[in-house]
Amino acid sequence: MKYFLGADLGATKTHTLIVDETGTAVGFGESGPGNHETVDYDGMFNAMHIGMERALQVAGLTKDDIAGAGFGVAGFDWSSEYEITAQTIERLELKSPYRFVNDSVPGLVAGSEEGWGVVVVSGTGSNCRGWDRAHEQEGRVTGHGVLMGEGAGGTELMHRCMQRGGYSWTQRGPKTKLADALIKYTNARDIEDLLRGYTTDEYQVGADAARLVFRVAEQGDPVARDLIRWAGVELGEMANAVIRQLDFQSLEFDVVMTGSMFEGGPALVEPMRETIHSFAPKARLIRLNVPPVIGAVVLGMEAAGLDVTKAIRARLKESIEAVR
Repeated sequence: MKYFLGADLGATKTHTLIVDETGTAVGFGESGPGNHETVDYDGMFNAMHIGMERALQVAGLTKDDIAGAGFGVAGFDWSSEYEITAQTIERLELKSPYRFVNDSVPGLVAGSEEGWGVVVVSGTGSNCRGWDRAHEQEGRVTGHGVLMGEGAGGTELMHRCMQRGGYSWTQRGPKTKLADALIKYTNARDIEDLLRGYTTDEYQVGADAARLVFRVAEQGDPVARDLIRWAGVELGEMANAVIRQLDFQSLEFDVVMTGSMFEGGPALVEPMRETIHSFAPKARLIRLNVPPVIGAVVLGMEAAGLDVTKAIRARLKESIEAVR
């Protein structure tokens, strides 16, 4: 029996999964954050090593039993980072072939029916990547949010929300109930104090506050509703950029949605769907409902030359809960 390892290295935690050649999960390990931008490459190695050892212990295996490995790496954004990322993975001393990608890609591989298409991430931040059927051509955005004019995760939504609060105060834009919600959220005295404290970094209004926009929108506030629609359109435009790069617009393919912002439901998803369908009418929007680490394992199987069938994919999704 051959065994395969997948690791999903995130900004807050790392998941490691080991499966056999049928797709049956046999070991799982959780460890700390693996994004080199916050924990450097030694921290990345430690997260991978601890997660691997925990998963191997559960499986009753050694790393010499691993036939292929796949890694989704948060912070792996540019080709200039390829060599040092590979060197860090090689410190694990696995004898098997391996493949690594940006951490958004395993969500696509795990969530789409055939492991290709487009993935849109909207959580604390946002990202969008795509892969063709052969996993050879990739499309992408920069993934660097406001800095590069991309959105919209919770961070970008709140950045724009606070701008609209400023417009309301200066009478450049309409009044909004968002001001009252954010005054309460920050314990500010009034809207002037809210804006003062926000611009001096006394009051932190980040991605965690995004739920307030959805709540106020549900109450009918037009500014909040407009903000969520903006976010949906922006996510759709990011997807269309990737679709254009890969020339997918006439194809049937999956657009996998992952991240906490999509818990906002149709208010966010429908404008995104409309935007995508105006360019790629056969795209199917689906929500990721399995752990992304499954996609990392699939990459490990592919790195070893295994044909990952629908039956293997189904078994991966069925069996993972038994070891988590």
